[in-house]
This record gives sequence, C-alpha cells and structure tokens, in this order.
Amino acid sequence: MLTEIRSRSQITIPADIIKKLDLKQGDTLDVEIEDNQIILRPVIAIPKEQAYFWTKQWQSEEKQIQSDIASNNIQPAKSKNELFEDLGL
Repeated sequence: MLTEIRSRSQITIPADIIKKLDLKQGDTLDVEIEDNQIILRPVIAIPKEQAYFWTKQWQSEEKQIQSDIASNNIQPAKSKNELFEDLGL
C-alpha cells in the first residue's frame, strides 16, 4: 500500500489498515524512527496524574499483590494505625 505526504506533512492511512487496527478519528498514534523507517503505533493517552500506575515498579507490585491474593497470602490489619504503619504513612 502506498500513500503520499500532503500539505502540512499529512498522510492518509489506507482504509484496510484502519479497519484491521480498529482505529477511529481522534485516536492517538506514537511516531518513531527505527532503522530509517517511520513506525506508527496506536496508543492510549493516560492522564498525567494516573501515569504512576503504568510504571514498571507499580505494575510489578500489582502482580505481586494479585499473586498474594490468589494464594491467600494476605494478613488483615488489626487496627487503622497498624495499616498506616505497614503502608509507611
């Protein structure tokens, strides 16, 4: 499939690709250069105040917590103060 660069550096993505990737008007694409090629990847923008959740450290801790819950390896706090202490607050 071929496309051309139009005025203001715009291109048209062929309809077959739009359908295959289920892209919609307003979707966000990440644009990168890899080995002299332009790579377009669909992405979902995350509000800045929620970005912490997607860090490697947070996701690793989420996986550990889910594993602990699945194996019933959890201990309820005996008090609010104990909970805050365990959370480092």
